Amino acid sequence: MELTLLGTGAPLGLPRPDCPCAVCALSRGTRARAATALLIDGALLLDLTPGAALAAARSGHSLVGVRQVLLTHPHDGPAVEVPAGLPTAGRVPDGRELTLISGHRVRAVPMDSPGTGYEVTSADGERLLYLPPGGAPAGLSEDGGVPYDMVVADVTGRPDALARLRATGAVGPATEVIAVHLDHDVPTGAALDRRLAAAGARAVPDGTTLYVGEYHEVPDVPRRTLVTGGARSGKSVEAERRLETFPEVLYVATGGTREGDPDWAERVGLHRERRPGAWRTAETCDLVPLLAEDGPALLVDCLSLWLTDAMDRVGAWDDERWADGGQAALRERTAELVAAVRATRRTVVAVTNEVGSGVVPGTASGRRFRDELGRLNAAFAEECEEVLLVVAGQALVLRG
Repeated sequence: MELTLLGTGAPLGLPRPDCPCAVCALSRGTRARAATALLIDGALLLDLTPGAALAAARSGHSLVGVRQVLLTHPHDGPAVEVPAGLPTAGRVPDGRELTLISGHRVRAVPMDSPGTGYEVTSADGERLLYLPPGGAPAGLSEDGGVPYDMVVADVTGRPDALARLRATGAVGPATEVIAVHLDHDVPTGAALDRRLAAAGARAVPDGTTLYVGEYHEVPDVPRRTLVTGGARSGKSVEAERRLETFPEVLYVATGGTREGDPDWAERVGLHRERRPGAWRTAETCDLVPLLAEDGPALLVDCLSLWLTDAMDRVGAWDDERWADGGQAALRERTAELVAAVRATRRTVVAVTNEVGSGVVPGTASGRRFRDELGRLNAAFAEECEEVLLVVAGQALVLRG
């Protein structure tokens, strides 16, 4: 099944008309994206967008052979001019199936938002799922059956849709996931590629032709990632984004609760509101057993608070206790953690703080914490396939 993406952008395109934002300013030339539309085997057009005929011609195709035009979402604004010879565009009622003269079977998939998804099966059995902007399938069964060969969806706008598809088996390890409906609320260029790769997806330029069912290497999702950065740099948000398309995640909060500390309670509340509702939370600093177990992906936030707890347990804040066995005990605990990270089979994303680049702490215990966290970060990073430094909300790849 041949699929040509006539456009890959949001309904208003990218850049948006008259938008002065930085992403729109950068979305020029090959980074510009028309509204998403799919041409399948020259016979089926999913979503009719302005300039569809010209977009097809630029990609070396024609709309002359199109026998069916289907819409996935309400099209606001002025009516789109239908190119001469194209059939009238329509939508298929949820759950209904069409069989085209070309041999394609098209089934309408119900969404949890206004719009319709389409499952397209070719005469040779290749299966494609196309979802509308901002949409996720509704009423998925626990057993999704045979995984799709390709899913084309709003990965950045609805990452939970991909998580649902993975949870039901509709997206498997070999499913090619293409991100479309790309808007100006996500970065462009290499930053977009990195974010999509973390979800096992990729974006392609407008006019790209793909072959559903043809082998294509799926982006390799790093199994161990360390995200470091300064205070309020956006490191926790970056870490959470890397797991938002996973069907299950265990969020490991190493800070616990602090009675009588309203600022801490507010921070914890903001983190909880940001996380998907399906994620589970464990408040513990006992990371070694978790890393040794099999289970869903782990998000550890953060190593700095883990180290604080570890230093509390060995009496590292007291100079005499530190010299009299405390240092050795702490090094043993950190070595156990690093060894557990090296041996784990789970997907792990850990957050830590970058220290030592600013003011030198005025106390011996403060300098001790700075030094030990620097050592822990370096040892932990050595065991990770990917290491990111987040500065002003921007992730810089240090490894991977």
